[in-house]
Amino acid sequence: MSYATGFFLSLGLLVGAANAAPQNAPAARLNARELFYNTTTASSQPAPPSAAKPAAQPKPKPKAVAKAAPPPAPASSAPQQPPAAAEGAHLTPVSAAVEPTPSSPPAPALGLKYTILKLVDNQPVETAPDTVFHAGDRVRFSIEPNGPGFLYIVKQGSSGTWETVFPSAETAGASNRVDGWRSYVMPPRSRLAFDEQTGKEKIFIVLSRVEVPDLERLMYSLKNGVRPASTPEAPQPQAKTLIAGLTIDDATVGRLRNAYARDLIIEKVDDDTPGERKEKAVYVVNPTGSSDSRVVADIELVHQ
Repeated sequence: MSYATGFFLSLGLLVGAANAAPQNAPAARLNARELFYNTTTASSQPAPPSAAKPAAQPKPKPKAVAKAAPPPAPASSAPQQPPAAAEGAHLTPVSAAVEPTPSSPPAPALGLKYTILKLVDNQPVETAPDTVFHAGDRVRFSIEPNGPGFLYIVKQGSSGTWETVFPSAETAGASNRVDGWRSYVMPPRSRLAFDEQTGKEKIFIVLSRVEVPDLERLMYSLKNGVRPASTPEAPQPQAKTLIAGLTIDDATVGRLRNAYARDLIIEKVDDDTPGERKEKAVYVVNPTGSSDSRVVADIELVHQ
């Protein structure tokens, strides 16, 4: 091999390796805002191939020439035994020939976006979540889920106990069912006003694809309907009634936070965050895509 031939061969190998590198590079991980607006499945990686392989199909045998069937043997009361396999033959279990049923793909990531709204001249203005508020300031907050689910919001007062913000008796039917891609302004028909007492207003939010039994029992009382004697014994749906003046202790909120805060991706964005969307908001996303996904978020409003 000449020197020139070896040089060009080496150059070709380097160019080929450079072109193949981007194809083998791992896909970039989506941030919370990208996951929030991503409507495809939460897992973008293809499922690994199954280890089980379908059984080899037997080759077709040549057709045999039809012959006259022998007369049927006389009936016998002895139980029939399956024909014995020929010596050295290999029997394939029936289960080995059944292809595995592929599992359902995961759902899109469950997430919520919340925004603090400060009322300026009675108009809501997006405000950074780390803003320091002062006496006389009035705020609300907007919550937007990226899918249908059940929303629970409690607020911690100066006494340390947690009070229900949503569901509220002010909402239709006191229902906590919410729709995706819809903004819910909280509190529904009031505002949070800061007084002269400094400190922190803490708000705890739970968004779940399914009802959360612990919070359901705390926030609602179940009212059994009275049935006439002639009514069939089939179980009847129980009406849920919002408990007025409900308070929740700090330990319960802490237990829910610890249970549901795993695997969450949180991103705070502002006007300087790269991207076309300019906003002041916080995205909280559960990327697992499970059917019982839950998201929890903590809002702290500091006032001095």
